[in-house]
Amino acid sequence: MSDDERGRKKDVLPDMCFNVTQRHHTEPPFNNRYWDHKEAGLYVDVVSGEPLFSSRDKFDSGTGWPSFTKPLIPDALIETRDDSLGMERIEVQSRIAQSHLGHVFPDGPGPTGRRYCINSASLRFIEKKMLHNLGYGAFLDAC
Repeated sequence: MSDDERGRKKDVLPDMCFNVTQRHHTEPPFNNRYWDHKEAGLYVDVVSGEPLFSSRDKFDSGTGWPSFTKPLIPDALIETRDDSLGMERIEVQSRIAQSHLGHVFPDGPGPTGRRYCINSASLRFIEKKMLHNLGYGAFLDAC
């Protein structure tokens, strides 16, 4: 990403969203927008609007961050090895904007056994009743 592109994102995104999506930071657990959010709808990339997760696949992992069993569209995410912090993890980024979202772990519930542990600051929630009006009508049945 060029410095100009990064500068434009910094001008548009709130600090926490910018730091999480562009600088790979992590927001505090239990002190973020969606960790205990239960409304039906769609979670999209805060940068690009790319559809990422359905509320149907969200679960309470007890970690303090929103957790999902799977992405809405399997190829919407990029998974890469992350050896920072002295441990091996798998980082999750959105495919279109390449926003840092969080990490995926092999300790989730069925059917996938995966836990996508995602920063709220990387997401924007669209409630189900607004999907059609905002151009996400194709995902109504997924929520």
